[in-house]
Amino acid sequence: MKLHLKIWRQEHRSAKGDMVAYEVDNISRDMSFLEMLDLLNESLIQKGERVIEFDHDCREGICGACGMMINGRAHGPLKGTTTCQLHMRSFKDGQTVYIEPFRAASFPVLRDLKIDRSAFDHIIQAGGYISASTGQAPESNSIPVAHGIAEAAFDAAACIGCGACVATCKNSSAALFTSAKISHLVLLPQGKPESAGRVVDMVNQMDSEGFGHCSNTEACEVECPQEISVLHIARMNYEYGKSLLLRK
Repeated sequence: MKLHLKIWRQEHRSAKGDMVAYEVDNISRDMSFLEMLDLLNESLIQKGERVIEFDHDCREGICGACGMMINGRAHGPLKGTTTCQLHMRSFKDGQTVYIEPFRAASFPVLRDLKIDRSAFDHIIQAGGYISASTGQAPESNSIPVAHGIAEAAFDAAACIGCGACVATCKNSSAALFTSAKISHLVLLPQGKPESAGRVVDMVNQMDSEGFGHCSNTEACEVECPQEISVLHIARMNYEYGKSLLLRK
């Protein structure tokens, strides 16, 4: 295959960026999208040019590092798929493909396709954890959890923090990410003792990081590679309101 690429190049966060055109030949349809970018970077190295920088880690669809906008969609054209698991058979020979970083004020561009997602880390640091006594762990069957509750908690825990929900929301809201982290813990017995303070602290931190309010369009669920439900946002709002009443 041969593709015509339009890729966002930006030297650093305060520099002016621009779309730069590239052509890539000899693309195997079995390559992943990141492998195609690797192929392009090899040709740039041979020419003595600076490579295109992009985030990646596991390349197995579970770390959330590889997110980018591909033809205007977070992670590309396939539903429930991360960029690293997107393969070139999803594109046509001779197609023009636009590649940009996720766009959000809270995700500043570091260079090219790399963005700073540390705002997510700050939300987790505000309360996305539990306090546990040291010593021997309790026997697993001593804390019964209903199957439906366990499934809902597992759905929330599947969030990989890629930021696609923020990138695709017209308000750059982090409600799906934050609610998944809150919902995961509030559903399980281990997370209930600190639930009231946790939800308030995490939501307040989300707001202080500059993320917008939920747009209620549910675009975040559509573009989420883990297909996490927006029902977790409803649970977060309920828990937030309940916690504020309990504090009075």
